[in-house]
Amino acid sequence: MEKDEFIRDIFYYKDYYLDFFNTLSPKVRMKFNWTLKLIATVDKIPIKFFRHITSSSGIFEIRVEVGSDIYRVFSFFDKGNLVVLINGFQKKTQKTPKKEIELAEKLKKEYFAEKSKNEES
Repeated sequence: MEKDEFIRDIFYYKDYYLDFFNTLSPKVRMKFNWTLKLIATVDKIPIKFFRHITSSSGIFEIRVEVGSDIYRVFSFFDKGNLVVLINGFQKKTQKTPKKEIELAEKLKKEYFAEKSKNEES
């Protein structure tokens, strides 16, 4: 059996993703795990699963669909191949909630601020 080659690392920033993940049904969790493995191992990730939501902020959304339910987890890149997962939610309307995007942008800033503070000390 061939071992999967990881070209990206997945990092959970604090407990934001895991807190969301733990609220999901086993079927949705399995789909998220499959999607994250795809993101970690496939060179060109299909836009159906992973795409930019705002080019200015560098925030990406990971999209999982199970039945008629749609789930999103926001993420961003650090050092090229590190995908940092932050807030997730169940999408109930066509439009992505502005407060979720604002939270993602805030968490990204917080992550890089903490990282640079830790590198200085």
